[in-house]
Amino acid sequence: MREWWLLVGLLCIPLLAVYLHIPPPQLSPALLTWRSAGAFFTFRSNNIFYRETYGAVGSSDVVILLHGFPTSSLDWYKIWEPLNRRFNRVIALDFLGFGFSDKPRPHRYSIFEQASVVEALVSHLGLTEQRVNLLSHDYGDTVALELLYRSDHNRTGHLTINSLCLSNGGIFPETHHPRFLQKLLKDSSFLSPVLTRLTNYMVFSKGLGDVFGPYTQPTDAELLDMWTGVRFNDGNLVMDRYCTIHCFQTSLFFLEQVHGIPLLHVISLSPCLSVHMIYGPLDPVNPHPQFIFLYQKLVQRSTVSVLDEHISHYPQLEDPTGFLNAYFSFINAF
Repeated sequence: MREWWLLVGLLCIPLLAVYLHIPPPQLSPALLTWRSAGAFFTFRSNNIFYRETYGAVGSSDVVILLHGFPTSSLDWYKIWEPLNRRFNRVIALDFLGFGFSDKPRPHRYSIFEQASVVEALVSHLGLTEQRVNLLSHDYGDTVALELLYRSDHNRTGHLTINSLCLSNGGIFPETHHPRFLQKLLKDSSFLSPVLTRLTNYMVFSKGLGDVFGPYTQPTDAELLDMWTGVRFNDGNLVMDRYCTIHCFQTSLFFLEQVHGIPLLHVISLSPCLSVHMIYGPLDPVNPHPQFIFLYQKLVQRSTVSVLDEHISHYPQLEDPTGFLNAYFSFINAF
């Protein structure tokens, strides 16, 4: 009798998952405005969303913004206008599988493909010969380091990088602590498709809220916009795919295994490259002081800005003024 009930329970799980796969939320006015201000280009038959604005007159400086997991280019909305006043062109994209970009499935997502997406965007915008500044966060940090490797090794289609600013990326496996849901999606193999359907707004908002500081929590409207971005084009159904990337491929150890060299040596061997780290020290994913101590030990030529003690994993959203002050101090110093 007990085994019979167990079998019924196991059969009900996928049925419940299908039932809970409710239609995605409607785009808010803020998301509609963000999307209407952007455009799409095609990368290997997939539509990639990007946003570009022209700002500072008399400057040729370009900054490219690389967002984190599991969100989108909207992560930069609080600092977009100040960046636009400083740079001639401000550019952000939604990586493949994120935000308004296509979310193919089945598909083998990878850091290397995301780097190729960025290179394709740069080519699409006619910036192949332009020196660009990279500003990245979380997952975007590892994409930026892969782009730096390609640039240093003169790979075909590479970017010419003028400066690199990282923020709160899980680049060291020793100090990286992925959240429970990320680990569950990565490690649960056959259960992952069920778990992605069971993930709802309440689960998502609780998990994301945990990586913001207690005094810098996102508003309900911001959380819903983030969740809507995940759900757009059924993106929740590929979360297990890029959770595997986020929990494994984002570490430098993985990239170093692939390339056969310590990737941070690329920074050391690029004397003309200016490098900076902006860090929210309350980050539970990359905790203080272990993360920043290791970073300063391994990347000695990089400058570092540690923000207020209550700032956590999303510094550009939690403390946009402090983030901008740190970034402008860095970018205006050379």
